[in-house]
Amino acid sequence: MKLAYLICFGAFLAAPGWSQQGDEDRPRELSSTEQRKGSGATHDIGSGAGNIGVGAAKGAGAAAKGAGKGAVDLATLHPISAAGEVGKGAVSAGKDVTVGTAKGSGKIARGVGKAFKKIF
Repeated sequence: MKLAYLICFGAFLAAPGWSQQGDEDRPRELSSTEQRKGSGATHDIGSGAGNIGVGAAKGAGAAAKGAGKGAVDLATLHPISAAGEVGKGAVSAGKDVTVGTAKGSGKIARGVGKAFKKIF
């Protein structure tokens, strides 16, 4: 009878150790948000809109720079140089706006695709 009490008492003392030991040895499972590697749809769409805005701002800056240089050349009686500077500013502005729009549109399209993929 004393042996039965001793075994029950020993099992009672060892039981909390068994339950705690299993939690530490088991690897933690990652949640679905932790498993994602890429950016989300909203990040892509926002980043694309930002790229379009940056391209437009750079284009406006290039156009203003070309117009300013052209105005200085025209004021100093260099009309041919003035036309060249205004033309360079316009070309640079067009390039900046085109690049920003293309990059931004691509990111927005990727974000919209991710959103549709998530819905369907």
